[in-house]
Amino acid sequence: MTDEPPVAWLPEHRRRLTRLSRSRSRPGGLDRLDADTGVEQLFRSHRLGMVRLAVLLVDDRETAEDVTQDAFTSLHRRWDSLDSQDAAVAYLRTCVINAARSVLRRRRTVRQNPQPDTARATVDGADAPALLAEEHRAVLTAIRSLPDRQREVIMLRYWSELTEREIAAILGISVGGVKSSASRGRNAIASQLGGGR
Repeated sequence: MTDEPPVAWLPEHRRRLTRLSRSRSRPGGLDRLDADTGVEQLFRSHRLGMVRLAVLLVDDRETAEDVTQDAFTSLHRRWDSLDSQDAAVAYLRTCVINAARSVLRRRRTVRQNPQPDTARATVDGADAPALLAEEHRAVLTAIRSLPDRQREVIMLRYWSELTEREIAAILGISVGGVKSSASRGRNAIASQLGGGR
C-alpha cells in the first residue's frame, strides 16, 4: 500500500495535478518533464546556440542544422537517462561536436576521392558579405584554418563560454590538453591576424 492519499476526495484540478506529478516523478524524487515537453523546451531555448556552434565547426548552415536536429533527436531517445537540464545541454553539445567531427571526416574522405558533383554546388547569397564585418570574416577564416581539436576547444571556450573542465569532459581529453589546444589555437589565430604574441 502506498503512502499517497487517495485522490477521489480532492477537487478536480488538484486530481489532475496529482496525476501529473505522479506521472512525472522518477525514483529518487526528481520531478521531470516527459521527453516531448522537455526536448521541446530545450529546443526553443538552445537550438540557435547549437546551430551556431555547428556552423562554426562545419562551415555550412544546412549541415549545421542537420547536425543540430540529429542531436535533439538523440536527446529525445536518451531523455530518461539524463538527470538534469544541465546534463541534457551538455549531452546536446557533445552530440553536436561528435556529429560535426563525423561530417568533417566524411568531407575529408570525399576530398581524398573526389567525384565532381556540380548539382550540389551552393553559392552564398548576395547579402552574405554584408552580414559579417571584415574583421569577423578574418577571425572566422583564421579559426577555420585551425586543426580540428584546436578549433573545437576555441569554439567551446570562447563561443559557448564553457570552462576548461567542461570542455575536457565534452571532448574526452584532459584539462591540460584543453589548455594546450586553446593556447596553440589562440597563438595561431593571432599570427594569422598579424597580432603575434
